Amino acid sequence: MKRQIHFTLLFLLASSFAWSQNNYDASKIPDNLKQDAIAVVRNEEQFYEYKNVGSGSIKYKTAITILNKAGDNFAEFAEVYDRFSTLYNIKATLYDATGKKIKDYKSSDFKDQSLVSSYTIFQDDRIKTLEFSNTTYPYTIEYSYAQDFNGILTLPSWKSLKGYHISTEKSTYTFQKNAGLSIRFLGSRDLKTDSTSINGKTTYTWTASNVAATIREPLSTGFDKLVTWVKIAPNQFEFDSSKGDLSTWNSMGAWISKLNENGDVLPPATKTMVQNLIKDAKTDKEKMQILYSHLQQNTRYVSVQLGIGGFKPILAEKVAQVNYGDCKALSNYMKALLKEAGIKSNLIVIGSGIPELNRSFSSMGQANHMILAVPFAKDTTFLECTSQNYPMGYIGYDNSNRNVLMVTENGGQLIRTPKYHSLDNYQVRKANIQLSEDGLATIIIKSNYGSAQYEDNLSNLLAEPAEVRKRALQNLDFADAELQQIRFEQADKKLPIINAEIIYKTKQLLSKGADKFFLTVNNINRKESVPEKITNRKTDFAISFDYSDEDEIVYTLPKGFSIEFLPKDVKLSSEFGEYSASFSMTGNTITYKRTQVMSSKVFPAAKYNEYVDFYKKIYQTDKLKAVLTKI
Repeated sequence: MKRQIHFTLLFLLASSFAWSQNNYDASKIPDNLKQDAIAVVRNEEQFYEYKNVGSGSIKYKTAITILNKAGDNFAEFAEVYDRFSTLYNIKATLYDATGKKIKDYKSSDFKDQSLVSSYTIFQDDRIKTLEFSNTTYPYTIEYSYAQDFNGILTLPSWKSLKGYHISTEKSTYTFQKNAGLSIRFLGSRDLKTDSTSINGKTTYTWTASNVAATIREPLSTGFDKLVTWVKIAPNQFEFDSSKGDLSTWNSMGAWISKLNENGDVLPPATKTMVQNLIKDAKTDKEKMQILYSHLQQNTRYVSVQLGIGGFKPILAEKVAQVNYGDCKALSNYMKALLKEAGIKSNLIVIGSGIPELNRSFSSMGQANHMILAVPFAKDTTFLECTSQNYPMGYIGYDNSNRNVLMVTENGGQLIRTPKYHSLDNYQVRKANIQLSEDGLATIIIKSNYGSAQYEDNLSNLLAEPAEVRKRALQNLDFADAELQQIRFEQADKKLPIINAEIIYKTKQLLSKGADKFFLTVNNINRKESVPEKITNRKTDFAISFDYSDEDEIVYTLPKGFSIEFLPKDVKLSSEFGEYSASFSMTGNTITYKRTQVMSSKVFPAAKYNEYVDFYKKIYQTDKLKAVLTKI
């Protein structure tokens, strides 16, 4: 024991000495660390002691030089704590460009407030913050703190860079665990780990030095591919009087299942209501549709983050009384409604809009949401229980095509949510444009949007008419546009399809040169710019989702006009997608058809400039003009 105390003391003394020798003179920063950087981490030291399955502590200190105004977002101290952790020994100092101390901050300079968000009613998280302020650049901030944890579900991770446009001069993460504690690591391919063991305590150290800043690349599939990183997960844990095993996804699912034991019991009145609602339904899917509609019409979403309540659903009985809950509570309530109807379902733990669950590394930090799965003989229906608008079975593209954890009575089971393909995520538009002799164009556009493109237009369906008109006018390409009508509707609430119609007039459709008139034929769905090529791109890339666009425009020309020139048909094909544009004329009408089908497949960085070339060809074709003359 004395030997271990001596070792820890040496570590802390060494850290203190290292900091005392630091020079925060910004002129000493190597030039390569200033390139593409708005801030530089001069030094960062993180020491975490994992004491037992239910407790740990961290000592943290960092210094960051802010190079210009764009880097001010990094000039902030912000740490979260709750009733299971204690934040103390907080210190902060501001230095000028030469490294001369300007100010030591007092405890009264720090704000301490609730972390409650606008959609959260129950949350015990608090946050202490300090915004450093200096009008002369560069300047350096330094802060440190200690924090004790009474309850462990996750362990700190580490990255060699804090984000885009910030470089690292030096960063060190030291993790020490006591004997008998079992952990797992997941790290980047280039991760190098130093470890030592003394008196049963094992210490792991990761260090990064002289890491240049990186820029955010368009359509990038992830920051983690650019940096060195490590994630640590405990195998066993204790938190808020709950114990569990996180060593596998199966054991994690078993813990979540146990948390929810007897949580799907409904009050008698609700059971009677369920039976009355479904009494005329002929199939289980009809029953599910009735109950899902009831859920949407009678409940609302609020977040609950109180201790284990951040992981354990509110009892279905309670939701039946108050008619609100978070994603866990509403999914569990729907599960209870289905159970009363004789339909089996399973809670699904999911990472929504974040990287999917890693099949080979189970840990708590990979999920942020819960939905419901209802298995039938031939298929499985997934339900997004927090949405009051999604049709039954549509879960949103942030939840689609990913590994998720299904909670069963036998533990957790990794399954995959459905993928929405390009033909699901469609936009179909038909436009009729009537041109008059004075150049006035009356434009009527009817559009249908499916799945992901339904989701992108859902806000227009729900917004106030005045707001919808405002958005439409902002998006129209003509400054003189006179908007006459716009509407969005969902004719069948059971399908993720929105129909829209817009009618407007403009005199800017035609441009004149000498005795000719020029018409940009694609006036409803154009690419307006081309992404720049990137030399030595670093990250792989992908668009958000597969999609297909199909457009048709029929122009009716006024008497006295003739068509002198129409562009030739264009067809493009690549691994990124397919595109075609056709132009035809009959009498005084021009018919233009355009299709674009795109893949959300992840492509290697080396192919990005080929993607830009493909995109540029689409852009050029979208700008093609017809030439009209007056007879």
